[in-house]
Amino acid sequence: MEIRAVFTMGCNIMMLEAMLLVFLMISLTICSTEGFQQQWPVPYKRFDFRPKTDPYCQARYTFCPSGFENGSIPKMKDEDIIDVYRLQAPVWEFKYGDLLGHFKIMHDAVGFRSSITGKNYTAEWYELFQLGNCTFPHLRPNMEEPFWCNQGAACFYEGIDDEHWKSNGTLVPVARMSGGMFNQMSKWLKEDNDTGIYYETWTVQEPTRAKPRVWFESYDCSKFVLRTYQKIWELGATFNKEIQTNYTRIFLYSGEPVYLGNVSSIFGPHGNKSLAEDIRMFYTPFRPPHSFKEFLISILAIYDEVVLHKTFYLFYNFEYWYLPMEYPYIKLTYEEIPLPSNKHV
Repeated sequence: MEIRAVFTMGCNIMMLEAMLLVFLMISLTICSTEGFQQQWPVPYKRFDFRPKTDPYCQARYTFCPSGFENGSIPKMKDEDIIDVYRLQAPVWEFKYGDLLGHFKIMHDAVGFRSSITGKNYTAEWYELFQLGNCTFPHLRPNMEEPFWCNQGAACFYEGIDDEHWKSNGTLVPVARMSGGMFNQMSKWLKEDNDTGIYYETWTVQEPTRAKPRVWFESYDCSKFVLRTYQKIWELGATFNKEIQTNYTRIFLYSGEPVYLGNVSSIFGPHGNKSLAEDIRMFYTPFRPPHSFKEFLISILAIYDEVVLHKTFYLFYNFEYWYLPMEYPYIKLTYEEIPLPSNKHV
């Protein structure tokens, strides 16, 4: 699949997004690895190619409607000077305005401007089927295992929507590079997009202490921006050391995770029936509710499982892990991660 993709309007996930929003608001207030040295954080799995999406997965909002055909990125002249911009705006700003900005729930992207042509460009990485589908699975009646629509991809298009980024967010220059560096970055961006295919909402780590161990890293829009900054810095771009850059992160806090297995080892005729049922039951409250009463019941069920029973089943690298949850369980932060040049100041 190319960087640009178009998906028609599909299943209604409005209530699923609402459930995720409430879950984030709450955050503001067996197999083992014995004999095996587990690497922490678990490395994000890269793939040889991007598979086709399942027709069952549908997007309510078309992915990358303004992207270039065939995933192409315009080539710049080597002598061109490219300004790089930090772009940030509240998540779902097109629907809720600045509402989520008050809670620092932000979406990140990168902007570029050619000094020779005067043209602007935007690069961002986000979910093909919206955030709710990337965070929680579908429980289909004809399938035993949870069904995930969790692909994410890069979108590169001409123009920078000044009103979108400036009105409730940030649009500031952070770096400068040559056209030749930009062309090298473009090749890297395509490879990064073709091999990093799925979205991961959560960062999972030990509860707060001096140097907490991170169990799993998220893979989202902000991580795409950080990877892009790092790449162009390695290529020789110069960064403005005075710019402070903060990013939204959603943490789950747990003791050391326990590896459970992949889909084939848990589900199916030769799987672990008891564990399979536990995982399905865990994800049941995250299904889109059909009424406000069902919505409230689901929120209480999630609280009971995650906080009272201290249980969370994480799907990562297409494998399942058990998280023994610990206080504060879940937390949303807006913390500074310095620009690459600042690391050596």
